Amino acid sequence: MTRTQKQADGSEEKAANPEKNGRGAGSAVQSVDRAVSVLEILARHGEAGVTEIADELDVHKSTAFRLLGVLENRGLVAQAKDRGKYYLGAGVLRLAGAAAVRLDISQEGVPVCREVADELGETVNIAVLDDDAAVNIMQARGTASVTAQNWLGRRTPLHATSSGKVLLAHMPPTLREGLLARALPRFTERTITGASVLRGELEAVVEQGYALTIEELELGLAAASAPVRAHDGKVIAAISVSGPVYRLNSDRLPEVAKRTVAAGAELSRRMGYGF
Repeated sequence: MTRTQKQADGSEEKAANPEKNGRGAGSAVQSVDRAVSVLEILARHGEAGVTEIADELDVHKSTAFRLLGVLENRGLVAQAKDRGKYYLGAGVLRLAGAAAVRLDISQEGVPVCREVADELGETVNIAVLDDDAAVNIMQARGTASVTAQNWLGRRTPLHATSSGKVLLAHMPPTLREGLLARALPRFTERTITGASVLRGELEAVVEQGYALTIEELELGLAAASAPVRAHDGKVIAAISVSGPVYRLNSDRLPEVAKRTVAAGAELSRRMGYGF
């Protein structure tokens, strides 16, 4: 069947299939799939025109043009006005950069976390901000934490964890205040749920260079965390040491915090900070 025939049959086909008429979940999934295909085409060819993209997608030019318009509005593609060709936009670099940061921290963090875990015998994690939570992307367990739970991939509340407090403390003020304006859930009797009290603690986190939590998320759990910085000084992650309170008690926590700060500085150096 020729492209003209396909177009001629289009209205009949759409009437028989509501998903192709722009209705239903299937249509949305198809649109997303096509949009991703456009990005892949541009990545493969460097640049391409509407006709070329439509041919590869096997869709009408108007469909390809609409897809390109949406992607252009999001900064994911751009158009060379003199040639009418489209190419990948700066928005793709932004997304790729965010993913690369996570990958780089995970890779660079392996030896740092392993060394601290072996030295202290506790669980060491690296967490990054994930909207309104901290998500752990790297973990190493020490000899004393063999039976400890797995934190890898787990999203944890910002106000009740040491990593979360570090990330909160170094957020842009407007974003931080927006999060503090929400209700802060209580997990234990020691969870800080008052915004004013938490603000004071976050100020101390910035001043002293680390955060501590003792039974604020779970009974029996204590932790210390320090910031990890990118080459420009921006805090992009937090490295933490956690364990049971009978090992990480008030006498030992300052020592653990000091070691955590050193680990954060080492990982920051690996990420290009200080050069």
